[in-house]
Amino acid sequence: MKLTPVQREVLLALVELYHRSGGEAVKGEDIAELINKNPGTIRNQMQSLRSLGLVEGVPGPKGGYRPTAECYSVLSYQKVEREVAVPIRVDGRPVPDVTVTGIDLMTIHDPEKCRATVHALGDLRRIEVGKEVLIGPTPVNRLAIKGRVVGRDDIDNVLLIDILEMASVPKEPVYDVASHTVQSVSPDATIREAAQLFTRLGIRGAPVMDGEKAVGIITATDIMKAVAEGLEKGRVREVMSETLITVHKDAPLATAITIMEQNNVSRLIVVDDQGNTIGIITRRDILCRIARLLREVLI
Repeated sequence: MKLTPVQREVLLALVELYHRSGGEAVKGEDIAELINKNPGTIRNQMQSLRSLGLVEGVPGPKGGYRPTAECYSVLSYQKVEREVAVPIRVDGRPVPDVTVTGIDLMTIHDPEKCRATVHALGDLRRIEVGKEVLIGPTPVNRLAIKGRVVGRDDIDNVLLIDILEMASVPKEPVYDVASHTVQSVSPDATIREAAQLFTRLGIRGAPVMDGEKAVGIITATDIMKAVAEGLEKGRVREVMSETLITVHKDAPLATAITIMEQNNVSRLIVVDDQGNTIGIITRRDILCRIARLLREVLI
């Protein structure tokens, strides 16, 4: 279906205001104000758009207009039951009321240039050409893109960007990447014994287990600090951290990364539905998973 530029602008404004309101009918006057058009022009356009099946009217005091499923199809937007905002940031701050609806990669065959078209809901006129932007993360693979805006289409609500950096996280649960053989330390072991265990197994951290229960975690840093202070004959319970930072086995890898960053740690204890310790995941585990994917692609 071919739309005129004015029809497309009106529909984009309707969809944006509809999403802002959380699904309430949108007044024609609000559309007119958003796109700086005469309310009479909006009424005329709405009659045409209703006849095309792109808009439905809602009667009553709280009435107005709603976009139809066909409207989303024509605009190449997918209407979903549970929406997730994918922000665009300029100078580190999200652009208000703008969310990404699609990212199309372009010119990836050119080693000197990689561009993308970014489709969005909202007023992109606030994003100037030449600005650096951060896009994402997307809800599934946590894709994030840093780029420079080289073009903007205000009619189709599209940005053209040169990609400067791009990162993503594999869509896998923590349990598939974590180590299931948990090497633990007794709280009554000496610092020297813990150091010998770490050296023999080549590990840099382990949960402290009292029977079947995790009571803390000790790292190579804890051991080095204790040795520097002359406490190598002391007990693990004296230097371990009693704060247990855990992640559920079914959580996505992106969640594990977020927890690590928020708590400034490099390993998490993996637990099941009952809170039992069933594994451990480290930054290295995640980096190795990403590296394995790269190897599979390059071979």
